[in-house]
Amino acid sequence: MPQVRISDAAQFLGVSDDTVRRWVSSGELTAETDDAGKKVIDGATLAHFARERRPHLPTPRGSSSARNRFVGLVTSVTSDTVMSQVELQCGPYRVVSLMSTEAVGELGLEPGSVATASIKATNVIVDRPE
Repeated sequence: MPQVRISDAAQFLGVSDDTVRRWVSSGELTAETDDAGKKVIDGATLAHFARERRPHLPTPRGSSSARNRFVGLVTSVTSDTVMSQVELQCGPYRVVSLMSTEAVGELGLEPGSVATASIKATNVIVDRPE
């Protein structure tokens, strides 16, 4: 199972490293120490945590235009024999992709994996909160 460092977990959840460390200290998340002596979180555990916390994750404030590549944590994979739905938590954003089940297998996508969603659209709407 993939292991995710504290700093990467913070990026995927859209919070600070200190927030993730507080969650670990309080027992809300479980961390282990990897071979390099760094704190890591089991990817599947982090994916489950992200799904539970999604409504409570911070949303960006201020002016911004999101880029078209989002690095995130795979939180769910639902597959049948031909097609799959893959959900990623990319900071405060939930990104959903439909792809072939064959591609899911080739990419090794599973809850807890790190992946990048690339988005290409002919229409992009940019807005600013008031």
